[in-house]
Amino acid sequence: MNHLNPSKTGLALGKLFGTVHFVWAILVALGWAQALVSFSQWAHMVSVPVVVGEFDFSAAITVVLVATLVGYVLGYIFATIWNWLHRV
Repeated sequence: MNHLNPSKTGLALGKLFGTVHFVWAILVALGWAQALVSFSQWAHMVSVPVVVGEFDFSAAITVVLVATLVGYVLGYIFATIWNWLHRV
């Protein structure tokens, strides 16, 4: 099996998580997020009252940074466990 570089795996997953949350922040800023949430609930046949709040720049920065950090940590842990399980 291939060896995974924990740092590169963490960076890749962190970048993915951060980008997804950055796109979400843009959708909130543009006012499109509520429609997306409503569509998602309809498509999954779920009815839970969810209201997307107004855009807050500091909250957007915080969620992007935290998501990036969490993604990095999860990717690093995943690669470390992968390498341990597939050691030769």
